[in-house]
Amino acid sequence: MRAADGHGATGVPDDEAGGPRRAGSVGAIVAAALRDLRAIDGAVYAAVATTPTPTLDTALRRLSRAADHSKLSLGIAAGLAVFPGRPRQAACAGLGAVAVASASANLLAKRLVRRRRPDREAARVTVARQVPMPASASFPSGHTASAVAFAIGAGTVLPGALLPLWSLASAVAYSRVHTGVHYPGDVTAGAALGVASAVTARRLRRGLPWGEPC
Repeated sequence: MRAADGHGATGVPDDEAGGPRRAGSVGAIVAAALRDLRAIDGAVYAAVATTPTPTLDTALRRLSRAADHSKLSLGIAAGLAVFPGRPRQAACAGLGAVAVASASANLLAKRLVRRRRPDREAARVTVARQVPMPASASFPSGHTASAVAFAIGAGTVLPGALLPLWSLASAVAYSRVHTGVHYPGDVTAGAALGVASAVTARRLRRGLPWGEPC
């Protein structure tokens, strides 16, 4: 029986009575969606692991190792810095973005999420692909975050370099799945973090009281 003042028979307002029920329903939907996404994530990882690609294995393994500690980005930045003007500014912008991405991924996100690394042996990832399994958490991919951040940061200043750098960052991202150290969801999140880090770094550079450093 509904009272004239909008209260139900229990005396609790209708919107409040339905609130917990609606919240529980939304929570259940979100939990189910996350389970489905994890299932897709694992299925894609397994599909990559079991697909024979002997021609690509060595190249992608070497690319993944080259991206350790952002060595690849540092090397490109060093080459750009040789030339004054926009190339040097692009190098500086790219490295600033890498610094933000690395700190965000390794000091914040990985410690909050703490996702376990994939079970490479169970997935039967061929030894020819493998790189050392990092001890850090799996989510997000720090390699991907840094590579994408550098590509966006440097490419924004030097537009002609954006497509090659983005292509290289995409290859680095895939190499982390191919070598078995990350799920696809890890690298997707890493890419999003890389873009956000590049945007953040650019705003920080512009907001410095003494102007942009280079």
